[in-house]
Amino acid sequence: MAQETTQQAPLSAPTAPARALLPFILPAVVVGVAASLLFVGVSAAAERLQHVLWGSLPDALGVGRWSVLWMFVMLVTTGIAVGLVVWKVPGHAGPDPATLGLDAPALPPAVLPGLLLATALMLAGGPSLGPENPIIAVNVGLAAWLGTRLMPRAPGSLWPVLAESATIGALFGTPVAAALVVSEALAGRPMRGRLWDNLFAPLTAGTCGAMTTTLVAHPTFDLGLPPMGHPRAGDLAAALVIAPAAALLGMCAVYAFPYVHAGFRRLRHPMLMLPAGGAVLGALAALGGHLTLFKGLSEVGELARDPEGWSAGQFAVMTLVKLAALLVAASCGFRGGRIFPAVFVGTALGLCAHALVPAVHPSLGVATAVLGVLLAITRQGWVSLFTAAVLVASPAVLALLCAASLPAWLLVTGRPQMQLRQDGTPAR
Repeated sequence: MAQETTQQAPLSAPTAPARALLPFILPAVVVGVAASLLFVGVSAAAERLQHVLWGSLPDALGVGRWSVLWMFVMLVTTGIAVGLVVWKVPGHAGPDPATLGLDAPALPPAVLPGLLLATALMLAGGPSLGPENPIIAVNVGLAAWLGTRLMPRAPGSLWPVLAESATIGALFGTPVAAALVVSEALAGRPMRGRLWDNLFAPLTAGTCGAMTTTLVAHPTFDLGLPPMGHPRAGDLAAALVIAPAAALLGMCAVYAFPYVHAGFRRLRHPMLMLPAGGAVLGALAALGGHLTLFKGLSEVGELARDPEGWSAGQFAVMTLVKLAALLVAASCGFRGGRIFPAVFVGTALGLCAHALVPAVHPSLGVATAVLGVLLAITRQGWVSLFTAAVLVASPAVLALLCAASLPAWLLVTGRPQMQLRQDGTPAR
């Protein structure tokens, strides 16, 4: 009888020796600190300009800061200003933002100043977008350009992942978000070695980016909502209803995205598309009020400080108006990301659920609604869970969020994403 020999496969991939990881520390530290400082600098400049445009200037003119007239004028003017940048500045402020996600391509250096200028004007002017996508794109472009020249022997793929991790760490004030995004991206690619070996350099960059932002700007995402006690059966039922409902609402915007984008594209010129988008955003601001302006992070804090200060109908109006404003701003050509305004949509929806059914704890309503909206808008599962959890800072809500993510994910997986291909069709 022939004797069969079997060869046992290794239980796991071999780990990398320390000497293979040590050379990545210095590049990761430099990229992390530089990416954070660029983010903080652009944000600070935009905030100062915002104070002028929405404070000093209307006060000097004797116009109400949040009057319908001023909101409309400012949003149309912002559309004109960004349109001029897209039209005239070299590089045209980068590719169509509807085609970009968090994993930005390495853009040529000539494109980056115009993209930064368009982003700062957008952040100050009031459209409902955040800084994440363009800031990641700028940091990726700078890191790739400088890194390949200063360290030509380093892998070319190193610089984009370091810059992306550093920027995400800076945006959220913690490297955990960066590690989650990178690990989710690595899950779909061939990977050499252990997961933590592959995460070592990105996590270093994300840590340095987060610590730099924390030391310089002191960011916080905790809304200060009342903490939850021990979860009950009713809390689980509420989580399993709110998160899928929020995901369905977010998917309405996702399905409308290519059609709204195509409508603005028919105008063919940035000096028509962006002012027209500003006019629509001005009309939406008149309907939803000033809290539906800007990226939404400060405005979310204002909602959370007084969860009982608005009726369910008012929360519902703010939810729908902010979602529509996000859809229009992302479609007409403003440079910006969708995570922060999606957080506002989820927060307003969660507080609406609490106002309709007082038995729904406000922390639970906000966390599960933010989770559902982010799953639909970003299709980033770990980031959605992480963001929802840190907003309420309540350990009791974590298990409920994991349970709520399952039906919400079933509703969004395999569906079109809120990102378009070059031909205008939605990515999947």
